[in-house]
Amino acid sequence: MKEISVFIVDDSAVVRQVLTGVLNNIAGITVIGSAPDPIFALKKLEQNWPDVIVLDIEMPRMDGVTFLKKLMKEHPIPVVICSTLTTKGAEVTMHAMSAGAVDIITKPTINLKHFLQESETLMGQAIKGAAQAKMKHVRSLDSSISPIMVEKPLTAMVETTDRVVAIGTSTGGTQALEAVLTRLPKTAPGIVVVQHMPEAFTAAFAQRLNSVCQVTVKEAENNDRVIPGLVLIAPGGKHLLLRRSGAQYRVEVKDGPLVTRHKPSVNVLFRSVATAAGNNAIGIIMTGMGDDGAKGLKELHDTGALTIGQDEQSCVVYGMPKEALKVGGVDAEIPLDEVPQLIVTSPSRSRFLSEMKKNNRQLL
Repeated sequence: MKEISVFIVDDSAVVRQVLTGVLNNIAGITVIGSAPDPIFALKKLEQNWPDVIVLDIEMPRMDGVTFLKKLMKEHPIPVVICSTLTTKGAEVTMHAMSAGAVDIITKPTINLKHFLQESETLMGQAIKGAAQAKMKHVRSLDSSISPIMVEKPLTAMVETTDRVVAIGTSTGGTQALEAVLTRLPKTAPGIVVVQHMPEAFTAAFAQRLNSVCQVTVKEAENNDRVIPGLVLIAPGGKHLLLRRSGAQYRVEVKDGPLVTRHKPSVNVLFRSVATAAGNNAIGIIMTGMGDDGAKGLKELHDTGALTIGQDEQSCVVYGMPKEALKVGGVDAEIPLDEVPQLIVTSPSRSRFLSEMKKNNRQLL
């Protein structure tokens, strides 16, 4: 495999030095240069464009978000944000993700060298995932898009929490989720989401989505009810599980070991949904690198639930849906722009597959 070339833009000489050392130590990755700010970076980049740029947010002369928007307009290239573990850093990073960045790696304000060295595996995953990103699917999103109009009011959804939608995603997922959730009406069924994201960033991500969606979006808290019109995002660094409590669904937020190299893990969520909701659920696996969610979606599929994969053509990284398909966990693959309508109608597996056949759509 071709070595992945990386360029680092960060105003801290220490960060540039440590990041270069850590990334060069990862097989298949080579740092070809660095710069203290975007102005210097542009001069160097014109001579040799890398496969991936690692970009700081707060820098002199030009901030990272402004530089990112310039790149997306003039030279679309995979960008991984390197952001501080602070509330302000998380908020600004969400603007960067919406503007076209494909992933996040974090850096603390203290014990920097030790932290970055300890995070070598996560950094390698982020860089390798970004290098696979199809940039034609990464774009600044128009959050003013109108939600789907439902022909008949979803009155049944107001009265019951029986239908639950579980979504798992990773690289490219922040934009994919925004594209889906901004099109949902307030009457959409309850949704639980795992998006691979570092601790301290998921709250800002949920707040951003909540500001542009008709549905309510929040970072999940232990014992939250899953109800129509509400989207619960798994907190970074914690697993999210669905539990049945009488006639209601609630979530459990808990610590634990990494599962499929992730916490939160899509596998953990899907397996809990299979147990708690079975064929009353819909499982959707979207863009992302790796195989997290594949086995869990297969377990959900085996209960009779409808299981959907985002198709290769619309994925930023066709990894997780591909692995779920390989193990037989996917009923059908659909483009990203068809996911909102699927969620709104929330068909059973038999009804969905019948409609697919009637419309001569390919079944898996």
